[in-house]
Amino acid sequence: MIAATALIAGTTLLAKALGTETLGPALHPLQVSFGRFLFAWLVIAATTAALRPRLTRPDLKTHTARTLCGWSGVTLMFAAAAAIPLADATAISFLNPIFGMILAIPLLGERVGKWRWLAAAIAFAGALILIRPGQGGIEPGAFLALGAALALGLELIFIKRLSGRERPLQILLVNNTIGLCIATAAVLWVWQPPTPQQWAGMAAIGTVMAAAQFCFVSAMARAEASFVTPFSYLTLVFAALYDAALFGVLPTPLSGIGAATIIAGAALLAWRERVNRRRP
Repeated sequence: MIAATALIAGTTLLAKALGTETLGPALHPLQVSFGRFLFAWLVIAATTAALRPRLTRPDLKTHTARTLCGWSGVTLMFAAAAAIPLADATAISFLNPIFGMILAIPLLGERVGKWRWLAAAIAFAGALILIRPGQGGIEPGAFLALGAALALGLELIFIKRLSGRERPLQILLVNNTIGLCIATAAVLWVWQPPTPQQWAGMAAIGTVMAAAQFCFVSAMARAEASFVTPFSYLTLVFAALYDAALFGVLPTPLSGIGAATIIAGAALLAWRERVNRRRP
């Protein structure tokens, strides 16, 4: 899981390099997202061809809904990474389990108790600190990160519906195949010829994301989710380190407080989920 967090933070770093003028003329987030799905699909398809796992009939309706949310979340996250500090964008994206909890009420019929609502309130308070309303206007990048968190939170609903039904490699293959189709249709409207460095950057994003997904799935298969999930918050640490090392962007004390508050809310939610699972 620690390797997965380092790799996931690396994809946002690469997206920032492609979305700014670090590797040439800034690429549109839809083009960066296309590169992510194209090269991730190539890696996963090659792995599937080599391993030849037994595939079952996929739930295409749920897969498509899940992938639409995931593609939207990834694209918005890449746009946010180019607009605001990586640590801030990453911290705001940690609202996704909170959004997932709230959306599970109407979509899955789940009941939410006072502890979960407290976790949501704490996390949203942290988001307000990062967004800084009333401090000279809200940065558009913060809204992009919020949109990413909402889309990824909705994706969690569909992931819950798929969990246990299909094998992990099949889920990754179907998800990235549908995602590549969506990303290809969307990128046609904004395509610009990438430089060789940008092609390399997009190939790196796809490859690193595929490796991150493999590490994540492997972690979930080897230990309880309640044990490995807290390690996912290290993504924020890696994002801050990468941003400081390569772009010279250091988190402000206020950003640190906001990020810590969001993580506290998400951690409280994870703890409550663990308690509920242990109940008979």
